[in-house]
Amino acid sequence: MKPLLELKHVRVELPTRRGVLTAVDDVSFTIGEGEVLGVVGESGAGKSITAAAIIGLLEPPLRLAGGEIWLDGTRIDNLAPEPMRRVRGKQIGAIFQDPLTSLNPLYTIGRQLVETIRTHVALSEKAAKTRAIELLQEVGIPAAAERYDAYPHQFSGGMRQRVVIALALAANPRLIVADEPTTALDVSTQAQIISLLKRLCRDHGTAVMLVTHDMGVIAETADRVAVMYAGRVAEIGPVRQVVKHPQHPYTVGLMGSIPSIGEAHDRLPQIDGAMPRLGAIPKGCAFNPRCPKVMDRCRAERPELLAAGETEAACWLHVRETVEGEAAHG
Repeated sequence: MKPLLELKHVRVELPTRRGVLTAVDDVSFTIGEGEVLGVVGESGAGKSITAAAIIGLLEPPLRLAGGEIWLDGTRIDNLAPEPMRRVRGKQIGAIFQDPLTSLNPLYTIGRQLVETIRTHVALSEKAAKTRAIELLQEVGIPAAAERYDAYPHQFSGGMRQRVVIALALAANPRLIVADEPTTALDVSTQAQIISLLKRLCRDHGTAVMLVTHDMGVIAETADRVAVMYAGRVAEIGPVRQVVKHPQHPYTVGLMGSIPSIGEAHDRLPQIDGAMPRLGAIPKGCAFNPRCPKVMDRCRAERPELLAAGETEAACWLHVRETVEGEAAHG
């Protein structure tokens, strides 16, 4: 399957008075058509910055310093602002954590939808209004025709997020980048938004990059998952494999910290320590100060992604398997 989105060795830097910090370091992955890729990790792992780099919305002084981003066979990271803006509306839809940042409080929901639709699709005002009401119905806004003239503050948080999803879908994009789309919502509304995203993927063949720190959301929604740590991909693979059989010690710790129904625990395991600051990422594997399986090599050399069963993990524990695997196939 030809990838719809392809990141090749993407690097995002943050210049400071003390020197240049690396926020995203050599990140590569693909997303296929109609596929949901979950991207997880603690705060500061580089998830949202990777998402912002894809949609061309890195906030200065952050800058894309290396690598390439390809969408449907076309390179998009080197586009000028105006062509990128057209790509962002028509081919890539974006859903952010706080719907209020995506909606203009001074305009009605209907007007915002119609403007977005007519920016990217050649429709008359009347046809765009019909399409806007259809979108509101599709994302589950009750009495959509009546709510068309309402303002954002007249909607609840969950309903606002549905409107933002409608905006993201307005031009039938090939890819949706959803950055923590359910974080600000209560659990039942979260579940509705997740099932809505899943249905849209199924019905429209839209690919989704779902950024979250909630492993439950990923397990429920994603086909594959990329686990990020300190600006790099620590592990990537099919979601069931990563959840049930994690191969990177960091992923093992993440999965171990999720309570399972039906099992009694006095305490959940925890990963000691904290994610390193950008200015203090250790030499070698960034996870080595917190890793229960650390070896000398981990402190000196940084591992690339290595084959680890059905997933890939950036961990020297798997170098033996890779060598043995190559010998067996040789």
